[in-house]
Amino acid sequence: MKLIISKYTILGTTAFACITQMHAQDKLKPQANRPNVILFLVDDLGWSDVGCFGSSFYETPNIDRLADEGMRFTQAYAACHVSSPSRASIMTGRYPASINLTDWLPGRGNHPFQKLLNNVTVQQLPLNEETIAETLRNNGYKTAIIGKWHVGTGEYGPMNRGFDMHIPSQYEVGWPRSYHYPFNMNGYEGNPGEYLTDRLTDEALNYIEQNSDNPFFLYMAHFAVHDPVQGRKDLVEKYRKKLATMPQSQGKQYILEGNPDDKNPLSRQQLDELIETDDYQGYKVLPNRTVKIRQHQDNIEFAAMVESMDESLGRIMTKIKELGIENNTIIIFVSDNGGMSAANLNNPKRVISMDELEKEYPTSNLPLRGSKGWMYEGGIRVPMIVKYPGVTEGGTICEVPVISNDFYNTIAEMTGSTISVGKKTEGVSIIPLLENKNIKDRALYWHFPHYSNHGMQSPGGAIRYGDYKLLEYFENNTVQLFNLKEDIGEQHDLSSSDPVTTKLLLKMLHQWRESIGAKDMIPNPKYVKPENN
Repeated sequence: MKLIISKYTILGTTAFACITQMHAQDKLKPQANRPNVILFLVDDLGWSDVGCFGSSFYETPNIDRLADEGMRFTQAYAACHVSSPSRASIMTGRYPASINLTDWLPGRGNHPFQKLLNNVTVQQLPLNEETIAETLRNNGYKTAIIGKWHVGTGEYGPMNRGFDMHIPSQYEVGWPRSYHYPFNMNGYEGNPGEYLTDRLTDEALNYIEQNSDNPFFLYMAHFAVHDPVQGRKDLVEKYRKKLATMPQSQGKQYILEGNPDDKNPLSRQQLDELIETDDYQGYKVLPNRTVKIRQHQDNIEFAAMVESMDESLGRIMTKIKELGIENNTIIIFVSDNGGMSAANLNNPKRVISMDELEKEYPTSNLPLRGSKGWMYEGGIRVPMIVKYPGVTEGGTICEVPVISNDFYNTIAEMTGSTISVGKKTEGVSIIPLLENKNIKDRALYWHFPHYSNHGMQSPGGAIRYGDYKLLEYFENNTVQLFNLKEDIGEQHDLSSSDPVTTKLLLKMLHQWRESIGAKDMIPNPKYVKPENN
């Protein structure tokens, strides 16, 4: 395997968000030679939930095969640790903060424990933001979305944003009511015995067959593996048997995580000691704003969901081969955010019973820290594979950091599509990486002016530059600095021992926020200090 490693310099450099725009090309590529694009987006799939990214329990032979045929990106990022902002970034090539779509829709309400009020985010992808589907359709492509939209309803739905077809029609919210028949999706019920992931794959195969003679863009946006955690029954039984033959997992099933923005944050040693005490039993918001994080991948229902999603990819790969379009079809596989290893605690008074644990804590993100909804790597680093026939050598690995904003420019260039004059993007084309070359060094940014459903972390932002990642929290302006090359689990805060890098990255982060007009949070006038905190 070849290894692509970007070279960075940290000191004495200031970087801003990269605003790029492709120049109009004199001529489009001939219609017959323009590649099809399948963007296979999985919901809530963690970085280590895939075999070729490290999972030993979940079986993903088709995803692993795609990696053997394409390029695996080991440092790919979602633009946010929750769904809607990441999907908006994919559709527009913009940072979520640039369009003020910074939380899942409709978003979390405010609670008295918050020192700050959640930013009021827009409730839809703004109509003045041209989507990649609109760009491709304007350039002669057939376009379809099968599955999840979750960036606006009604006039802001996908049929008004460049897509010729959406299945399930007019079901534009973020998660399914059921993966088993009946689906209850605004009249999209399925048939007795059907499983949602399989049914959506059937729809995709029909679409590919009907459009195999035309260049098409298929946004295969699975609801899986988002909750409700409901595996296909035959696969659940498969993993039940598999688990029974395996040795018991070593180490704790859950650990405590605290809030680093607290004035006296708890150390790892303190957290490990407290989890053994009576006050820190149960599954809820615990004293000192602590929560529990799952450490093992041994959930049979979730494993079944992962494998059925993998089967979906395999069936699509088989179909394009049968139709003779395999060598003219680009496949991009990616997740919209990290895995759900922390429970959904939208209501901070919620108590999760023991029989709900497998549904509320479906996976583990180890060796990454944190969960969906967290700024740590477990929330934002995602599995990503690109198969670009004729360009990318199979079995290659890229370690250069990339982000979901990059898909817009990349797909436009892959398809020879002209981007409308005045369209702004904040990503870059990663085609040079796919060609085993490098791209210009740059910083990646995150801004989340909200309290997350999935833990008691303070709102905050982050910057990734070179091997370093800095996090800044908004309640008490605490910062953390990690060297991800040496400390992928973000356990060793370097902010005190490396003040020069800390100061530089913090300055870059502040300059970026100012340059895009990122929204600040304001004090909560109804703040009530929580008990036992």
